[in-house]
Amino acid sequence: MGSSEQAGGLARCQYANIRFFAPVDAEMSINIGTCGWSYDHWNDILYPSGTASRERLRHYTQAFRTVELNSSFYRWPRLATFRGWRRRLPDTFLLSVKAPRGLTHAKKLYAPEGWVDRIAASWHELGDRRAVLVVQLAPSHSRDDARLEYFLQLLPRWVRTSVELRHPSWNSEDVFAMLERHQVAYCVMSGAGLPCVLRATAQFVYVRLHGPDHRQLYAGSYSGADLMWWAERLREWDRAGKDVFAYFNNDGYGNAVRNAIDLRTLVGA
Repeated sequence: MGSSEQAGGLARCQYANIRFFAPVDAEMSINIGTCGWSYDHWNDILYPSGTASRERLRHYTQAFRTVELNSSFYRWPRLATFRGWRRRLPDTFLLSVKAPRGLTHAKKLYAPEGWVDRIAASWHELGDRRAVLVVQLAPSHSRDDARLEYFLQLLPRWVRTSVELRHPSWNSEDVFAMLERHQVAYCVMSGAGLPCVLRATAQFVYVRLHGPDHRQLYAGSYSGADLMWWAERLREWDRAGKDVFAYFNNDGYGNAVRNAIDLRTLVGA
């Protein structure tokens, strides 16, 4: 397949020899949500005015069935917190979790043993509410196959993982092959200055939508045409028999909430 220009003039997305399988007759498994849930500016958009911060997650789970936890990037939660989420979240709700910046940005995956143990313990406590661990490397973190491979070898296979590789040097067939060997998903990205490559390297696909604005990340609202384009991509992966997770990170003005609801409607999820 060749490259494809997104609707609405967004950054070019490349198919990068994406490997689809024959369509299968299976129940749709497309999960759509937002990156984070506790935003003051979502009052009167997702939350009733005056909703206490501790009540926001409960309201969120009434509107969506998945979310990506972002606060874990700044401060990794205690085991008791993960255990509490397992009790509080509805049975069908799935929580994705962003890996800590101490691992990804401060140490750049160097000597990851301690963090891998902490993550695995937390993942165990989350139980059947767990979705995907998303490991976002720094934009300045250029390609280092040996370091990434060592980290992936340490991760337990039952910790379903996606890696967001923001530096363009990572976009290589050798890197994609490495991810496939470990059944780790290449994170498909949409956002200003980010490489947008449509590549499936695992039995699930992970998408982060950081906003359509060309000048800055996390800004703007995706147009109807943009969302229709993405809906087709999610359905293609779903027809290929893959679980799909897509999260909007353009939280300003409630754009992420509206875009997530609209995309979910378009795909019928």
